Amino acid sequence: MKLKSPKWLVTAPVAAVVALTLAACGAGGSTSSGSPTDALKGADQQSTDKYTTASVTPLDKIDKSKLNLITPGTIKVGTLSDAPPNIYLDNATGQFTGYDNELLKAMAAKLGLKVEFVSTKFQSLLAQVKTKQFDMGSSSISTTDARRDTVAFTNGYDYGYMAIVTKENAKVKTFDDLKQGVRIGVVQGTVQDDFVTNTLKLEPVRFPDYNTVYANVKSGQIDTWVAPSQQAEGQVKPGDGTTIAQKKVNTQNFTAYAVAKDNPALTEALNSALDAVIADGTWSKLTAQWYPDRPTLKEQTPEGWKPGSKAAQVTAAK
Repeated sequence: MKLKSPKWLVTAPVAAVVALTLAACGAGGSTSSGSPTDALKGADQQSTDKYTTASVTPLDKIDKSKLNLITPGTIKVGTLSDAPPNIYLDNATGQFTGYDNELLKAMAAKLGLKVEFVSTKFQSLLAQVKTKQFDMGSSSISTTDARRDTVAFTNGYDYGYMAIVTKENAKVKTFDDLKQGVRIGVVQGTVQDDFVTNTLKLEPVRFPDYNTVYANVKSGQIDTWVAPSQQAEGQVKPGDGTTIAQKKVNTQNFTAYAVAKDNPALTEALNSALDAVIADGTWSKLTAQWYPDRPTLKEQTPEGWKPGSKAAQVTAAK
């Protein structure tokens, strides 16, 4: 997996720390997980490749009685309610859906398990998985070394990008414009928080969720939101007066489901199920459905990246 790191990750400007405060912030400060010199350590393809399993256990060899689930037969999943197209609550049906959650439902079906989704905040999710409040976390989670100190991850099922969201005709148009004096919004505890804080050496305005940070872009309380690209595309709507000024800037890391480090049996089972939905075309079908800009395997597996184990057989949607 030889993917080139984007220029802005290699040569990001180092600016002095600037304190930004807004009365309507709605979130307290956070402690970033990265180091001052390498905010995304472990989030490049060469690093994450070492965590990808060579193969998986056949589904018929998975012992469901040893998955250490909170409720036998059901996977209790912590997820978000406000981050389309990946993880969100469909108000019309009252059901949790989105790319990540629909993929997980398909995986659970392969294992003969039910799924129970529970809404939470991203900044709490990994700790809640660690302490067994949830069996796992589904939240388009970027896999970094710092996060692997808290939880284990499945093999990757998606790859990460960042984007910047601004009001139309704003002065901020590219990542190079993120400098001292710019009011930068992030969701607390995300890779984007880590990137702004530790790589750019700037102090962002931290918000508890995607809806709130986006509302503050629309109102002009902040100049820009550094966002996961998929969530940016899910939030920005025609007529909002906002735009994705620069999008799909590759962070080169894969996203995965989080599992408690002391429950390797569940991680193993999920990896087996992931390979199974990749092999039967379900992964490709859901990817095309939820990401209209990725209709074919070529767009879904850029520059040699592929989901699942190293032995996974990627099949086009049927």
